[in-house]
Amino acid sequence: MKAVVTVMLKDGVLDPQGKAIGHALHGLGFSGVGEVRAGKVIELDLAETDADRARQAAEEMARRLLANTVIESYSVRIEG
Repeated sequence: MKAVVTVMLKDGVLDPQGKAIGHALHGLGFSGVGEVRAGKVIELDLAETDADRARQAAEEMARRLLANTVIESYSVRIEG
């Protein structure tokens, strides 16, 4: 199964990369863009065949390594 973990900074945490992207977009003429937040997507190819167990494993990986849960939130999506 494939697990997709999306990690984003929590609301209220300064996002300098998002600010830089937003500034660059405005400089390119994309004036309709509001706040920009940047994050990361991690795809995991898991040997697990049970979707619930795959989700549990991916969530534990996110909590223990993939996300800094003090300043980041994460979501897990299981595919196929």
